[in-house]
Amino acid sequence: MDKTALVVIDMINTYDHKDAELLIPSAAEVVPVLTGLIRRARERDASVVYVNDNFGEWRSHHGELLDKALAGPHADLVEPLRPDDASLFVLKARHSIFFDTPLEYLLRQQGIERLVLCGQVTEQCVLYSSLDAHIRHFEVVVPRDAVAHIHPDLADAALRMMERNMGARVCDSDELWA
Repeated sequence: MDKTALVVIDMINTYDHKDAELLIPSAAEVVPVLTGLIRRARERDASVVYVNDNFGEWRSHHGELLDKALAGPHADLVEPLRPDDASLFVLKARHSIFFDTPLEYLLRQQGIERLVLCGQVTEQCVLYSSLDAHIRHFEVVVPRDAVAHIHPDLADAALRMMERNMGARVCDSDELWA
């Protein structure tokens, strides 16, 4: 899977937002899967790119967001996913990882053609990011066991839409970098 980037969406999180109580159980299930994906990507020298909501903190940078999340009551969901020194980090303000961010430029500079989208929330940020990746002609892969949801029925529908309407490959994480 050369020319692939693992994109970790919105996992640096304090979980002090609307619907967090519905998201936390699903996030807890995907953290071990994401930890394994990140490890396997790093072992293969694939790019690992964290794209994270800035939560309206317009003067913050990724280190401050990480510190705040690690100091919060749900640090156990963040610590295993901590970015390393080789990881790239892009802040976003809206749902899509591409909307008003330098991500596309960064990926093109690295010759990335395939994006493995993981993180949260399946029926929101992952869905919108998949669409935006598709219209930018990236190949999209979404490991169904590496995305967290708020509403299971909407997440299932979102995965079907990504696969059917956007040509995304929806698979299990163990099918990647096996």
